[in-house]
Amino acid sequence: MKPPHTFTTAVVLSLVTAACGAAPDAGDRSAVDARLDAIADHVEAWAAADTLEEATAQAEAAANLVVGPAGPGYGDRNADGVLGGESGVGLLAGLDGTPGLVLESVGSCVDRDVLGGPWDDPAERWQELADALEAWTPANNTMPRLDSHPMRIVGWATLAQSAGIGEVLEYAGHAGLHVEVTRRAIADC
Repeated sequence: MKPPHTFTTAVVLSLVTAACGAAPDAGDRSAVDARLDAIADHVEAWAAADTLEEATAQAEAAANLVVGPAGPGYGDRNADGVLGGESGVGLLAGLDGTPGLVLESVGSCVDRDVLGGPWDDPAERWQELADALEAWTPANNTMPRLDSHPMRIVGWATLAQSAGIGEVLEYAGHAGLHVEVTRRAIADC
């Protein structure tokens, strides 16, 4: 198991943010790659977790790195008193229209698999996730309704917060597939 590099990534991003007074440079593709590496590390640790507490903490960190502080559910999702995946900006846009790293750094060439369409109204786009989560049951997997693969990562991470260890580890497998689709789409840009 590769150790999560979130702490290092979070510290570096925090230092950049503090030094510049803003999120990483909008044209900085390396910020997107570093974020995807951090998300992948957390999803791998989630899949390899020995305990429910460890698994939900890793799922929380992965989701928070996608949504950012202006995104839905950002925070201590598993209520353990620790904020995993703390970041100054999300991979995707925030509910309030705060641009995400992908749109700012990569652009619209990732519309199909990463953005899943236009983000003119981010609150409306995040409502798609809320609707999918509300309708989800083990017999009715609604995650494929979401066109954005990073959004699906958040969906599986959210479901993990209220499931048993067997299901949580299964959800990590789903999230891992969506990390890989996201990576390929960005690499192909």
